[in-house]
Amino acid sequence: MKKINLKSILKKTFKKKSKKTKKKILKKKKKLKINLKTKNLKKKNLKKKIKEKSFEKNKIIETPSAKQDNLKVSKNPDLKPEIKKIKIQPTEKKLYKAKDYVVYPKHGVGQITEFKKMNIGGINVEAYILKFEKDKANGMVPVIKQSYLRPLATINQVNKCISILKSKPKIKRSMWSRRAQEYEAKISSGKIYDLAEVVRDLNKGDDLMVDQSYSERQLFEKAYDRILTEFQIILNLSLEDTQKKLDKALKRNLEKQNPKSIEKVSTDPVTQNLEESVK
Repeated sequence: MKKINLKSILKKTFKKKSKKTKKKILKKKKKLKINLKTKNLKKKNLKKKIKEKSFEKNKIIETPSAKQDNLKVSKNPDLKPEIKKIKIQPTEKKLYKAKDYVVYPKHGVGQITEFKKMNIGGINVEAYILKFEKDKANGMVPVIKQSYLRPLATINQVNKCISILKSKPKIKRSMWSRRAQEYEAKISSGKIYDLAEVVRDLNKGDDLMVDQSYSERQLFEKAYDRILTEFQIILNLSLEDTQKKLDKALKRNLEKQNPKSIEKVSTDPVTQNLEESVK
């Protein structure tokens, strides 16, 4: 009988197992390599797609409108926009003539003194030259922006303004700062009805008991002067007569308009008897 050696048996068994485990490890490594290759390919494809999309986005975009044809805008910050110089400004039909009175919202009533063609920064511009007598200033409005100007009000509009001035004031309960902003916006709008509303709401009449702040008086005078100058030109009256008409509607300075001689009547019986005896 042969002797059984434990060491040899153990070695054989472990060798078999180690061979099997090695094969398994190799198989796993191969699979991992294949997976890594596929992942890398996918990443490369994704990068290519992203690059193509970014290239399409960074292409120069040309707008169809005539105004934006001069600029070629690109989203890429490295590329600078190409600017084409404009030599002549697009023209419009002139709505006003020389010596016409026009209302410019920010400055009030002005007269067109002349029509000028000038070159500003290499661009030919057509503009109205306005004269504001009250402010003693001149202004320039291009023909393209003549929509900002408005003609003087009609007589029907003047009558409606007078009816607004005669009506009761509509004062809101909000803070004065907010109301002041609203009044300022109405004045700068240049609309004659808005001006009439501001004058009506800020008018205190002959009531001396009512306190009026400096800003209130300033806004009132601004709106009052503008509406007065417009009324004067429309009605073709003197400044005093137009002021009387406005004050009558607002119930201001009534004592100046109707100066009546007030007779002082004595109440004492002694003085009354003396006057009768003299007569």
